[in-house]
Amino acid sequence: MNKTLKFILICAVFATTSTAQALSWGDLSAAQRDVLARYADTWEDLPAARQERLALGAQRWLAMDSVQRNTMSVRFERWQELSPERRRQLLDRLATFRELPPEQRRIMRERYQQFQKLSPEQRRKLRQRFRELTPEQRRRALQKLRQRARAKRSRGRGD
Repeated sequence: MNKTLKFILICAVFATTSTAQALSWGDLSAAQRDVLARYADTWEDLPAARQERLALGAQRWLAMDSVQRNTMSVRFERWQELSPERRRQLLDRLATFRELPPEQRRIMRERYQQFQKLSPEQRRKLRQRFRELTPEQRRRALQKLRQRARAKRSRGRGD
């Protein structure tokens, strides 16, 4: 499977849409039709939501530079290598994340960025420390983090 098609398929998996309306093949730009050429013969048979996701995925793909395209292709290949159970777990976690209030999502993104700045050894040690916690210790640690975040927000608002 070529890299373009792989990327489009992964976008289709993760893209969210509202009310989708069927798109005719002619509604797509020439560049989108090139990317989605594999679907030319079956386009009209696809559900409207899938057409929309594929069209958006093609649009995103076309907006990427070669480095971004390569990165997405590698990510998709890794996704393909995961077991169905692991994929389900990750999709469940993504759904849980999307259900969080925007402020909590922002905080989680910031913490992840901080984690990524740690050395590989520091990240390994932190992961190991977390794994060794009992469920009760994890609950208390997460509760402390939430309290710190609330206190930080309160200070930021001048409360």
